[in-house]
Amino acid sequence: MDISIITLLLFLGMVLGLLSGLPISFVLGAIGVVFTFFLWGPHAMGIIPNLIFGKAMMSFGLLAIPLFILMGAVLQHSGMADKLFSAFHIWGGRIGGGLAVAAVVVCTLFAAMTGIGGAGTITMGLIALPAMIAKGYNKRMALGCIGAGGALGILIPPSIVMIIYGMICQVSVGRLFAAGIGPGVLLALLYVLYILVLCKVRPEYGPGVGADDTTTLKEKLLATRTVIGPLLLILMVLGSIFSGICTATEGSALGAAGSLVLMIKSRTLNWASFKAVSIGTLKLTGMVMWIIIGAYCFATIYVALGAAGFIRDLVQAMPFGYWGVFILIQIMFFGLGMVLDPGAIVMITAPIIMPVVDTMGYDPVWFGVIFIMNMQAAYISPPFGYNLFYLKSIAPAGIGIKDIYLAIVPFVLLQIVGLILVSLFPQIALWIPTLIYGN
Repeated sequence: MDISIITLLLFLGMVLGLLSGLPISFVLGAIGVVFTFFLWGPHAMGIIPNLIFGKAMMSFGLLAIPLFILMGAVLQHSGMADKLFSAFHIWGGRIGGGLAVAAVVVCTLFAAMTGIGGAGTITMGLIALPAMIAKGYNKRMALGCIGAGGALGILIPPSIVMIIYGMICQVSVGRLFAAGIGPGVLLALLYVLYILVLCKVRPEYGPGVGADDTTTLKEKLLATRTVIGPLLLILMVLGSIFSGICTATEGSALGAAGSLVLMIKSRTLNWASFKAVSIGTLKLTGMVMWIIIGAYCFATIYVALGAAGFIRDLVQAMPFGYWGVFILIQIMFFGLGMVLDPGAIVMITAPIIMPVVDTMGYDPVWFGVIFIMNMQAAYISPPFGYNLFYLKSIAPAGIGIKDIYLAIVPFVLLQIVGLILVSLFPQIALWIPTLIYGN
């Protein structure tokens, strides 16, 4: 059967499977099994278990995923985010929009400690959102900064999506981690700048702290102590990876151990928190692993059918050129990101996109960061952005999904601005990995 017809049937099957409401992992796995049976016969069915247990599950890099998830779960249940927000709240002083800025900064730090997108959104939604609403903040400002700030966990290392991308696309995870720092900081600064300017022009959007709420320098310095532990944890994990002392997997083990030390030090480790951390880590790890198993089945079968050559020939025949193909790919990614998990998109599109990256001469590290920034934008984009539903699940009564949709629009635009800047100026992403690892 012609590869173009098989391609059409594969993706038609994926669309129908998703429309049926089945989980993406089962849809992808089922497509791989069905096509293997009908194209190569029953004798070829042994390929599937050999693929899963001989290739997918034997990857040493996969160990980093549950360990980073454990690290994030420990920090989420340790009360660390509450203490960080309180510290930045105290330092915010009389600045208009100070609480919103504090929420973005804490989300940024949380992203550097957890590697997942939803943790910062849920945690700050429970802590910062009620505080901002109580202080008279515009609810759309409050919702938008938390939804956008929480999504930074997809981009800022140790991003789980980066680990999956690096593993599947054979790109250095250490370089990807280093490349995510510049764009992550850029987006956080864009959010902070937008909040400060808007609250300067429209003070009612983010009222400054009143005179009766001001604190002394001693209180500020005491509050700052809570920031030291998380910063040391971030430096320990990323520093060990960038210095070459540890691989990403070994660094994840250091991070998980360090987060447990912080939890013990904060005296929040008890049976209830241990149980919540363990179950949360198990659930999220199981979800990610099932996606990887299903997507491995789908992707490997497609590659075995000759997808790489087909896609390469197709791209070479396109009249759009370097930037035209790049823009088309980003539009496709953005659309997929609004309905699928970023990890699943990597697994599905890797066999299609990597031949394009090679053919067009895109830097694989830079392209990987652009992909993840695109996923981050889709993660907060109406109507199906995952982070929007996380935010709705913990929003106070009276806040509807329409409020969240309207609140996030300015931040989606800022996200797109950041993506364009990194696309046009690749050194925003590539400067740090070049500095650490060389060319």
